[in-house]
Formats: sequence, C-alpha cells, structure tokens
Amino acid sequence: MASLEAGADDEARLDRGFFGHPRALANLFGVEMWERFSFYGMQGILLIYLYYSVADGGLGISKTTATGIAGAYGGSVYLATILGAWVADRVLGSERTLFVAAIGVMAGHIALAVLPDLLGLGVGLVLIALGSGGVKANASAVLGTLYTPEDERRDGGFSLFYMGINIGAFLGPLLTGLLQSHWGFHYGFGLAAIGMAVGLVQYTLGRHRLPDSSRHVPRPLEAAERWRWAAIGLGVLVLIVVACLIGVITSDNLADVVLIITVLAAVAYFVVMLISRQISGVERSRVWSFLPLFIVNAVFWSLYQQQFTVVTEYSDERLDRDLFGWQMPVSWVQSINPVMIITLAPVFALIWTRLGPRQPSTPVKFAVGTILMGIAFLLFVPIPKGENNAPLLALAGILLVFTLAELFISPVGLSLSTKLAPEAFHTQMVALYFLSVAFGSAMAGKLAGYYDWQDENPYFLILGLTAVAVGLVLLALTQPIRRLMAGVH
Repeated sequence: MASLEAGADDEARLDRGFFGHPRALANLFGVEMWERFSFYGMQGILLIYLYYSVADGGLGISKTTATGIAGAYGGSVYLATILGAWVADRVLGSERTLFVAAIGVMAGHIALAVLPDLLGLGVGLVLIALGSGGVKANASAVLGTLYTPEDERRDGGFSLFYMGINIGAFLGPLLTGLLQSHWGFHYGFGLAAIGMAVGLVQYTLGRHRLPDSSRHVPRPLEAAERWRWAAIGLGVLVLIVVACLIGVITSDNLADVVLIITVLAAVAYFVVMLISRQISGVERSRVWSFLPLFIVNAVFWSLYQQQFTVVTEYSDERLDRDLFGWQMPVSWVQSINPVMIITLAPVFALIWTRLGPRQPSTPVKFAVGTILMGIAFLLFVPIPKGENNAPLLALAGILLVFTLAELFISPVGLSLSTKLAPEAFHTQMVALYFLSVAFGSAMAGKLAGYYDWQDENPYFLILGLTAVAVGLVLLALTQPIRRLMAGVH
C-alpha cells in the first residue's frame, strides 16, 4: 500500500500540465482565489451592512458595536486556523479538511444572502470564520505535497498560489461592492456565495489529481479519544450557546471575548513550551525571543486590520468617491492593497534575494514594518477635514504605506515562527503566530469603536505615535533578541 501511495504521489508531482507545474496546482489556485474573492468581497461590505440604517438595507447597529463585531469576526478567523490544523492532524487530513472548510465558507455566504437580519449574520459569520480558518490552515499544507523539498519549481508554485490569493482579494470587493451599491447587500453576499461555489466545483473536478499524501492523517485519534473530543466539542458548543442566551456573550462584547480567549491561549502556549522538559536550552531561548516579536506583531495587526474597520468607515464618511460624476462603491477601496501587493511583493523578494546574508534581521524588519504602520496612521492627520472631501489619491498613498509595512512583516512572520519552533512544538509555534494575528484583528475592531470621523486627529495621532514608539523600542532591543534567537536570522 505504501509503495502504491508513493507511486501516485510521484505521478502527481511529475505532472507539468499547469505552466510547468502539476495540474493539481490549478485546482488549489482556483479554490483559494475564489475563497479569497468571497472572503474579501464579503468583508468589503460587512461593516457598512452592520451600521447602515434598515432603510438603506443595513442592520442599523451602532458603529461602535459594528466595528467590534467586524473585529471579533476577523480575530475568530485566525483562531479557527488552530482548530483547522488540529482537525487535519488528528481527524481528516489536510485535503479533506480543506474541502469541508470550503463548503462551510460557501454555506456561510449563502446564510448571509438568504437568512434574515441577525439570524443570517450570526449563522453566516460563524460558518465563514470556521471555514476560512480551515482553508487558511490547510491550503498551503496541501500545496506543499505537490513538490518534493528539492523540486526547483516549489517557490514558483507558491508564488502562483499567492497570485491567486491576491487576484481574488482584488476582484471580490470590486464586484460585491458593485452589486451592493446597485441592488443591495444580499446580492453582494450572494455573489460571494456563487464565487465560492464556482471554486468548489472546479476543485472537486480535480481532487483526484492531488497526491495521496495530502489526505494523510499524521496523528489519528484513537476510538476512545474520538468520543472524548466529541464530548468536549459538544460541551464547548453548549457553553457558548448558554453564554449567549443569558447575556454573558453579546454583540457589544464579542471583541472582548475573542481578545480574552486569544490572550489565555497564547499564555498557555508560551508556558507549556517554556516549562517543557522536551526542549533544549537553545530552543527555550528561541521561544523567549519570540515573545517580544509576538507582542510587536499583535500591535502591527491591530493597526493594519483597520483596513476593514476604520478605513471602511473613513471611505464611507470622509472619502470623495466621485469618479467623473459616478459614485464609487465604498468597498472598492479594499481592492487597492491587493494590486499593490501583486506589484511590490516580487520587488521585495528580489531585494531580499540580492542582499542575501546582508539583508536586515527579522527583528529589524518587524520594527521597520511597525514604524511604517504608525507613519501610515499619522499621514491621515494633514488630510483636509470634512464630509466626503478627502482625496482618493491621498488615501491610495496611505494604503501604499500600509502595503510597504505589510511586506516587511507579513511574509517573514510565519516563516520566523517555524524557524524558532522547538522540534517538539512545531505546530504550537505556528499557532502562536496566528494567535498574535487573531489578537490584532480583534483589537482592530475594539480600537475602531473610538474612531470619530468628525474629530479623527487624536485617534490617528495616538495610534500612529504608539506604533512608531513600539517599533523604535524593538529596534533598540534588536541585539538582545538576536542573541536569544541563537543563530536564527
């Protein structure tokens, strides 16, 4: 059996039917592109759907509560990556988890499109968060099975895959925003569902091309364990439902709940690793080095993820969206960043490759990215004040700084977590990275509740200067952190 599986894997990997890459890459490219299309398309109109009046097709929720819900949803997606990775490792394998998660994403968008008001919102966001977490946790893992570590096509395959992500992120807000502005929010959500359905159909047709190793379950649960974990899962679900029914969890405190869960999980991960007898002194030192970087990463994402909260509200209330007499949809602003990523990511990759060992260390990259993120917020301050009079070109320039900041931190963050991970806690270290992003995403919603577009300078000044200060502190601590990293660059 093992030799048959190895033969099937070799056949899949030797295929060059998709631009010199395995044809299975086309299926992964497609499902990820359409998943990102639906994800960012929905997220581009989510906040305004929450706070627009019922007369305008929205839910009429206060802006403070709306931004909290949007932030909690963003944080939940990254929390769900931990669950998605666990299900893949212990129950279904990466490929099957990816497939089931993508179905969950589609079901969530359908719920938003067809179920009424708060019912559709609750069911839809839960399904999309769980599904997107499962896709995010496993798509790259499945992609990795298409290549051997020595295959020279590997980096190119991941680059094509990354391109699919950004094509979807670019097109989603454009098309869902267009439908929302002409026919209403539910048509926008419906288009997101259709996009995910298209992705699922093409993926299903090509699932047979994926290597058998993509369906391997590394540490399958024993029969007794399955019942125990099923009982735990059911107990957690009941606890959440009861907490919602008795008012412990409400729409007003969702962001706080996600933040508390994230902090508790992160502390638990750090403590378990640091006190473990399974790690060496060098590995323990590297875990300590990740602590300040974890905090800085959380600060960065607390500002960066405000693209989906404050920047959306800013685009609605402050931005001059008139294009030659036509009113541009609010969500179109969300398509600016993906275009810049597609353009600049190869440039950054070339620069780091050319510099080689002379490139800045990871702590320096984290510091520069955080400082740039603070500068981006400070650049909002000199823009002329007033309703719908901020120049689109000015906001595009600020989003360019967002993109530059992202390219200093985001591509290296996940890689760093794998390089610093102790041998016995490889997956947990990756989970820690996602927890920092989850914290930042939820905090982006929490902080956005304090934004007032009619008196916005104090908000941008405080957060911008805070981020710059955090980056400067990290720069000052670079050498001690590098010593703790024990040879990891």
